[in-house]
Amino acid sequence: MATRLDYCWRWFATGMSFVVFGTCGVLFSIVAFPLAQLWPHRASRQRAVTLIIHHFFRALVAVLRRIGVMELDTRGAAQLRASGASIVVANHPTYLDVMVLLSLMPNACCVVKNKHWGNPCFWGIVRAAEYVSNADPVGLVEDCAKQLARGYTMIIFPEGSRSPAPNRLHAFSRGFAYVALKAGVPIVPVLMHCDPPAFTKQMRWHDIPARPFRITVDVLGPIAADDLAAHGAAPALAARSVTSAIEEHITQHLFDHGFFKTGT
Repeated sequence: MATRLDYCWRWFATGMSFVVFGTCGVLFSIVAFPLAQLWPHRASRQRAVTLIIHHFFRALVAVLRRIGVMELDTRGAAQLRASGASIVVANHPTYLDVMVLLSLMPNACCVVKNKHWGNPCFWGIVRAAEYVSNADPVGLVEDCAKQLARGYTMIIFPEGSRSPAPNRLHAFSRGFAYVALKAGVPIVPVLMHCDPPAFTKQMRWHDIPARPFRITVDVLGPIAADDLAAHGAAPALAARSVTSAIEEHITQHLFDHGFFKTGT
């Protein structure tokens, strides 16, 4: 009986969390975003919006942990806050990965799907924070380089969508590699894991696991993109080498850390 009550509570609490998140997103878009445009200094406006988003997601994660919906285990998270201009490259097992990373990083900018520019819950947020759309590959590289020059850390999920299966990744796109080579900033690989699986590509929000899910964030050491590319190689070949090396690096560490299982 207690187990059933716990499940029903987490199902209800999860649904209410999505309602709160959506409502806050809409209010931000229709109220805070227009007011933010009156801020005379673009740079300080972006900093303020970025901090607001960070503290909102930090509070949301704290609430989800407090009410027993999720647990969070971080390793090396201090490096995310102290890395400065860099590119965080992570695998993408759950819908909540962006929320968790932004809750850990007060000075971060994201590459997000172009469809979010028309989403009623997100359009004001992505515009005010000056997030980067993935619609134009050339524009993505230029826009990310500009954000890095301003001192932001870029969060990029090179799979482009949530992972297709618990033990498999989508092939990495090369956008992050072009950005790293152009901007001359380090790549910080991050391992994301959720146990038991929740909010995956195959699940809906109401597919609540039998126990609170634990999200693990494991930050690996920074890697210089130039060290992974052949000296003097054409940009396309250099980006291909960097992408392949980072994808292999992250995949191997997912197995080494036990997040991926062999033979399944």
